[in-house]
Amino acid sequence: MACFLVSAAEAAVVTVIEKSAQKKEFELEKAGKPAEEHVIPWSRKLKWLKYLLLGGAVLLMFEHVWHGEVVPWFPFLTAMYDPADTAEMLQEMATVGVCMALLITSVWFVICKAADAIMARPAKETDTKTA
Repeated sequence: MACFLVSAAEAAVVTVIEKSAQKKEFELEKAGKPAEEHVIPWSRKLKWLKYLLLGGAVLLMFEHVWHGEVVPWFPFLTAMYDPADTAEMLQEMATVGVCMALLITSVWFVICKAADAIMARPAKETDTKTA
């Protein structure tokens, strides 16, 4: 019913951390410390996570709107009308929402490791022979 809120909340936290990382990277660049040539900046990786989380949250929100669980009037979540439904909603957020956010974060972690491995590979020299 509201499992998308967990991913949206994590995306908000990641956005704050991303902005902090961008600021630190800018200060290091401004101080004259050269960035490593074959390294993807931490802020860019955090941006990937933010987009993954927000994409999942938006798609789930659309699905919940489609099924009538989210409405355009207060309190916006139909589960908020009845205390029994509210308990069920919180249970869903604690199980499905958290598992979904952890899965997205795990996929992001694997993507980051793969990207680091690709960036660490030595560049192959191209064959410049002409026939």
